[in-house]
Amino acid sequence: MYGRESIALLRDVEAIRIPEGTPVALPQGHIVTLFQSLGGNFTVTDERGNMVRITGDDADALGKEPSTLNPLEAGEDSAAVEKNVWAMMRTVFDPEIPVNIVELGLVYQCKITPHANGGHQADVVMTLTAPGCGMGPVIQQDVERGIGSLPGVTAVNVEVVFDPPWSRDMMSEAAQLQLGML
Repeated sequence: MYGRESIALLRDVEAIRIPEGTPVALPQGHIVTLFQSLGGNFTVTDERGNMVRITGDDADALGKEPSTLNPLEAGEDSAAVEKNVWAMMRTVFDPEIPVNIVELGLVYQCKITPHANGGHQADVVMTLTAPGCGMGPVIQQDVERGIGSLPGVTAVNVEVVFDPPWSRDMMSEAAQLQLGML
């Protein structure tokens, strides 16, 4: 969802500066402009043009409701877990790009295996659009946290690699169309 809605923060909130990935505190009453609301998080700009990400857990600071994941595949067998992992990864967005990480071509591999303690282990190999992306650890944590919250998942390992390097050719046709590259 896009918008250019100006909002006065309803309470103090911790955010992450984009693209550096550094924490920043925004005070109650600070005016922000909503840039995008995707994957349950909010990308906003402030009066000086600084871009920051506010997590969905802090949606109330913006006067918004937290979003919920679409209904999950029933069951906890390997096939259901894998479908749910892919669905969850489609809710993770680079805060500067309005396309999810799957359609961007950032996910190279997703492997679901039985875990010794029951349930399943999800191993994901992914990349970033640029090796120096300050938001890389944030995106990786979004994937880890999201997959770890799924039923049937006991363990998660998300590895970020840069070989092969990401290129625009890895994006789905739908992503390229959405970004005006076709």
